[in-house]
Amino acid sequence: MGGEMEIVNGLIHTMGKQGIIKHGAVRVENGKIAWVGTMKQWRERYHAADCEEPILDAAGGWVLPGIIEAHCHMGITEEKKGMEGDDCNETVDPVTPWLRAIDAINSMDAAFDDAVRAGITAAMIGPGSSNVVGGQFALVKTRGRRIDDIVVKAPAAMKVAFGENPKVNYSGQGKSPSTRMAIAGMLRRELFEAKRYWEQKVLARGRDEDFQEDFTKECWIPVLRREIPLKAHVHRVDDIFTAIRIAREFGLDMTLDHCSEGHLIAQELAAVGFPAIVGPDLTSRNKIEVQNVAFKTAGVLARAGVLVAITTDHPVSQIQSLPLCAGLAVKSGLPMEEGLKAITVNAARICGVLDRMGTLEPGKDADIAVFSGNPMEVFTQTLYTVIDGRVVYDARDAQAEEYS
Repeated sequence: MGGEMEIVNGLIHTMGKQGIIKHGAVRVENGKIAWVGTMKQWRERYHAADCEEPILDAAGGWVLPGIIEAHCHMGITEEKKGMEGDDCNETVDPVTPWLRAIDAINSMDAAFDDAVRAGITAAMIGPGSSNVVGGQFALVKTRGRRIDDIVVKAPAAMKVAFGENPKVNYSGQGKSPSTRMAIAGMLRRELFEAKRYWEQKVLARGRDEDFQEDFTKECWIPVLRREIPLKAHVHRVDDIFTAIRIAREFGLDMTLDHCSEGHLIAQELAAVGFPAIVGPDLTSRNKIEVQNVAFKTAGVLARAGVLVAITTDHPVSQIQSLPLCAGLAVKSGLPMEEGLKAITVNAARICGVLDRMGTLEPGKDADIAVFSGNPMEVFTQTLYTVIDGRVVYDARDAQAEEYS
């Protein structure tokens, strides 16, 4: 953990109860945010002539909570490494809930450095969408060599997929699922068996009886307890409604990831209350089910009352484009403040880590991004990225390296 640090002379977007603080400061102690307020308050409370802790001058720039990518495959689908670096999909069995992203994420992937340079301090990373059930996602920080040291929450979600991807992958192998009916049926069967397993385990414990644990079912218990959500890959309207139907049947929490046709059913989605992680929109419409992909989706959903985050789905779109994707959503109708929320506080809430990140409030992890201006604008530069109270990116150092 980092020691003491001051970030001063910034336009502080706390994304929390304090709102926006003009000409503000943030104090960090032992890797946590200790205090947020105005420069006047900071001078009165902390500043002294013999002040020794590092001071980062935001020089009027924007200071935000570290940006959060709510859905990606960074480090599990490595860049420029082909099959050798692709561990995203185990396409030999359509139901693999026991797989754990943490066993495949390579934190030395170049995308992690790109994320840090873009002010992205945390990412939700997990298996792809080839399987009906792909396995367990993990929420990790974006700087650190050992994955165990940067995990914030694991498991953080259970990946399930509807529609085109499982159909294409398994019909080509001559086995189920080759229809949307089979995808839904296989997921129902797996959830039914997992629920029965959990009930039997609870009953055996109550009777003080021996119980034979099943590794392939134990991974479902956090989902059934609603400690983590289903993370549903859904693009088309019919697939979105199938996912909702199954989540309701089993009383589960769920996030609607991609939600590409969500703008067509915004009121219905607002009524059911599941959050949406929208994107990737900065990519081609290369499949049938993404023909209605549009940057307007996030704005239509947010205005209807849906809790919205934005994703690049890296490497489908590059991780460093996340703030720009939010900006393009704003250009297409998402309110400016909602654009910032979609990559900070909303993403933290949806990923189940709002207790640690997503806002600049005392007690939270000192994950902070400092920008020359609005990060959703293309010419804005990242000045500093701070993770756990340590400066992990300094634009001045990067520029010095570039010209050395």
